[in-house]
Amino acid sequence: MNNQKQQKPTLTGQRFKTRKRDEKERFDPTQFQESIVQGLNQTGTDLEAVAKFLDASGAKLDYRRYAETLFDILVAGGMLAPGGTLSDDMTRTEFCLFTAQEDLETMQAYAQVFNKLIRRYKYLEKGFEEEIKKLLLFLKGFTESERNKLAMLTGILLANGNISASILCSLFNENLVKEGVSAAFAVKLFKSWINEKDINSVAASLRKVGMDNRLMELFPANKRSCEHFSKYFTDAGLKELSDFARNQQSIGARKELQKELQEMMARGDPQKEVSLSQGLNLITPSCSGTVSLMNIQYSPLLKAFTSQGQSELSLLLKIQEYCYDNIHFMKAFQKIVVLLYKADVLSEEAILRWYTEAHLAKGKSVFLEQMKKFVEWLKNAEEESESEEEEAD
Repeated sequence: MNNQKQQKPTLTGQRFKTRKRDEKERFDPTQFQESIVQGLNQTGTDLEAVAKFLDASGAKLDYRRYAETLFDILVAGGMLAPGGTLSDDMTRTEFCLFTAQEDLETMQAYAQVFNKLIRRYKYLEKGFEEEIKKLLLFLKGFTESERNKLAMLTGILLANGNISASILCSLFNENLVKEGVSAAFAVKLFKSWINEKDINSVAASLRKVGMDNRLMELFPANKRSCEHFSKYFTDAGLKELSDFARNQQSIGARKELQKELQEMMARGDPQKEVSLSQGLNLITPSCSGTVSLMNIQYSPLLKAFTSQGQSELSLLLKIQEYCYDNIHFMKAFQKIVVLLYKADVLSEEAILRWYTEAHLAKGKSVFLEQMKKFVEWLKNAEEESESEEEEAD
């Protein structure tokens, strides 16, 4: 026992020295890069052959340790120095993403190469996301064509779930935003993403990582408005994205309003301070066409400013205008009115007056048709009530 204890310091010292020497040799990427470059030069532009070469090489080369080097080569042709320039003292290849043709079909083929590689070697997944984040920070060091290719590739990878939308945080870098690089890159990225899937895929992925309300950060602070965002992306052919951002801003404003109203009610502030437009914001038609009053506790607040017939009519007209201006909610008009009627916010008198004479021209035929059966029910109920009163007299 004592002999073993005396030997431990000697043995530990020897192992430490061995590990240090081996570690230094193992972290030298020169030989790894030469092996990858040689293989890419032999396969050339045949991406099927490239995928097979990478698959086979993973059994011989240390992908886990040299993941960054591997991805640098596949994207830029060699190891990248800080800022995005290629290291001068290393072997390079001309067969990489940045030298490929700048079209969607070619980028889809390259996306398949990365997809196959990461599916085969699952441990590369995290390193690949870190690589994309780094490449986005290096955008200023790339040519416009190189940025376009990277943007298209990134959009395709995001659409297919190969990387998380959290990588987009790199685009909020102050220098990239200030010079307009982030916004221009985002146009190409979202176009390829939507082309591969649709705007619903974009929305779901952004919400999943809490980035659905951060798209305005693609622009400098003095241009960070819904109007500027909408014009920029609509002009670029991405109206779906501008509509999504506008809707997110509206949801954000509604949440702020709800918080403010909750605080007012907790303090017992006078309900008369709540405006008609504020009350209308509590009514939330969803994208699926269903309608809900965000919280039934707000019904007294709505009642507070619809205590007179004219106020009720004003609310009805506001709802009609809102549903007309937001085409996705055209079918929700009747559901909103019925909901507010049941919550005693709208009276049957106001609804009947709106139906017979006071409605707007906007969407008139659609909304009147939606309300036809409910109005008939109200009239019948009113007639029955009057008949019962006469019999009672």
